[in-house]
Amino acid sequence: QVQLVESGGGLVQPGGSLRLSCAASGFTLDYYAIGWFRQAPGKGRETVSCINSPDGTKYYPDSLRGRFTISRDAAKNTVYLQMNSLKPEDTAVYYCAASDYMTTKSTDFTSWGQGTQVTVSS
Repeated sequence: QVQLVESGGGLVQPGGSLRLSCAASGFTLDYYAIGWFRQAPGKGRETVSCINSPDGTKYYPDSLRGRFTISRDAAKNTVYLQMNSLKPEDTAVYYCAASDYMTTKSTDFTSWGQGTQVTVSS
């Protein structure tokens, strides 16, 4: 059974950091692209970052580059999203998802986790 489970969300003050985890079971991340996405209330789903496991290619939108870092631990079959200098506008539910090929479009990802809430507030 293919499953992705996100963890690491929570409440953090502006300027703080969080590291999200996306743990996979039922398949090996080595052959997939993994994406992080977020969705704030009343807004559409936004691509946060993607990593192509076979060759390590990474993607960040210009708006998040430099604050967010995606990484992968093959031994733990887990992908991480390190988020620094968090802002209130980063508040959203964060999801990870898997795709058979490298892409940045959320609609191309076929397996999704349940999401983890990130709230940035003082």
